[in-house]
Amino acid sequence: MNPMRKLLTYLRPYRHWAFLAPMLMLVETAADLLQPRMVQRIVDVGIAQQDMSVVLETGLWMVGISILGAIGGIGCSATSVLASQGFGADLRDGLFAKVQSLSFGNIDRFETGQLITRLTNDVTQVEELVGLMLRLMLRAPLLVVGSFVMAVVSSPQLSPLFAVLVPLIVVILSWVINKAYPLYGDVQERIDGLNTVMQENLAGVRVVKAFVRGDHEITRFRRVNRALMMITVRVARTVAAAGPLMTVTLYAGVVAGIWMGGVRVVDGRMQVGQVIAFVSYLTRTLWSLSFVSTLSTRIARAQASAERIAEVLDSVPEVQSPTIPQAPDVSEGRVAFEGVTFRYGDDSDPVLSDVSFVAEPGQTVALLGATGAGKSTLVHLIPRFYDVTDGAVTLDGVNVRDFDEAWLRRSVSIALQESVLFSGSIRDNIRYGRPEATDEEVVAAARAAQAHAFIVGFPEGYDTVIGQRGVNLSGGQKQRIAIARALLVKPAVLILDDSTSSVDVETESEIQAALDALMEAICGMRGDPVPDEICLRTTFVIAQRISTVLNADRILVLDGGRIAAEGTHSELMAGSQIYREIYASQLGDGGGNGNA
Repeated sequence: MNPMRKLLTYLRPYRHWAFLAPMLMLVETAADLLQPRMVQRIVDVGIAQQDMSVVLETGLWMVGISILGAIGGIGCSATSVLASQGFGADLRDGLFAKVQSLSFGNIDRFETGQLITRLTNDVTQVEELVGLMLRLMLRAPLLVVGSFVMAVVSSPQLSPLFAVLVPLIVVILSWVINKAYPLYGDVQERIDGLNTVMQENLAGVRVVKAFVRGDHEITRFRRVNRALMMITVRVARTVAAAGPLMTVTLYAGVVAGIWMGGVRVVDGRMQVGQVIAFVSYLTRTLWSLSFVSTLSTRIARAQASAERIAEVLDSVPEVQSPTIPQAPDVSEGRVAFEGVTFRYGDDSDPVLSDVSFVAEPGQTVALLGATGAGKSTLVHLIPRFYDVTDGAVTLDGVNVRDFDEAWLRRSVSIALQESVLFSGSIRDNIRYGRPEATDEEVVAAARAAQAHAFIVGFPEGYDTVIGQRGVNLSGGQKQRIAIARALLVKPAVLILDDSTSSVDVETESEIQAALDALMEAICGMRGDPVPDEICLRTTFVIAQRISTVLNADRILVLDGGRIAAEGTHSELMAGSQIYREIYASQLGDGGGNGNA
């Protein structure tokens, strides 16, 4: 389906306004077309015959018809705004909802700057075109056809002028459209680049200032800004050429019409009013074609934007919900990887290769390895942020692909390495995943994350408003709030993706101790008649500090996307050279006896 036609389905809820706007425009157009004929009557009958009654009567009709046309024009503008603005709002809603439905893999391919541009600038281009179309899609062609017909009726001897002027205008319009259309796509791409630079710079403004790279960022922004300026100038120059060419053609036609009509008036073959009416209709015809020129360039620009919007709307989420999704009442939290291989693209090298292990309910599984070893990728497969390329990930013996996606992600909670907080209060951020949570549950989760003490230290306590991206909190405070948010969901599987990297060792130990003791409290908060063993949480911990994971039930050492070693700390100290090297690099030799 043509992208523009597809987007127009968002106009259906406003089809009554969309239908009424052109109908009202018909009234204005009809009134406009009648005026020159009335002027002709005033001149050729009223003035020529010195009959003032004709002048007054026709003049009153002109005023009345003008008022009726004005009412139609105002009504058309009002209804077209209602339709186009509603269309734009619904399109933005639909596009934003689509982005929310996309998988991580889809979003990885759309840069943040691109999505911002498509949600704002591109939607605005299409929205403005819809409003313009509702006002001009009937007016311009009807004025062209109507003016031509009325001109032939008024002065058939001069009508051959249209055969020369109209094709000339059409050639000009075709040239402008063919030149401008490909350039509008380039404009939107340059806006993408500009938004990307701005988004990155504003998000990383502290890094920019810390490394005194303001001049570099200014130069970088200026480069993309100048690129946008240059392509915009090319478009404007192309479109601007149409205006003067249209004007020259228009006035050439007017001069030709007056000259040809004047000769016939002198010879007595035409009346003055006929010439005036013909020139008026000729002017309307050519100006209407200029409206078509404006509309055509806007269509070209909106079409480029529509294709970019449709690209997002047509994206198929890589993670698909099953036909009959499972959503059990409870989950024990047994996680198994069965020969899992994963790559981010069909042509890319595997990030994980033939990974197999089992995490039993209540166990803490730690993941160690160098940067790029695949630790974060591995845990992202559990809640289906991505789907495995080969093999299977199961929860309680069921392939995670078979679960209802929302249920799965409520059962598997994650505190990401980058603590993302939202504008609002601390309380609202903690219960982001469970808006219905009580204040007591919020406090319990905050205590477990070792966040309660610093939260109550703020004058407003849990009602303290967090600035954009948590700007008024330290890195460690943001991480602890993010952990509290993950805990409050009461998940069967908890994933801490290096989420304590910004806290000190002592606080990290306190968080771990609180996590070990929290499950009993959470079972008490549940109030659900479930066996105690169901309340055991399986925890995955990714940590850079080996001291964090010494007491883990199982430690997996990843190297090059494979499990290089696994076991408890003692087992790995006794049998894994890689693990001993990691241990020695952070905590000293440790004797290598497996008893540390």
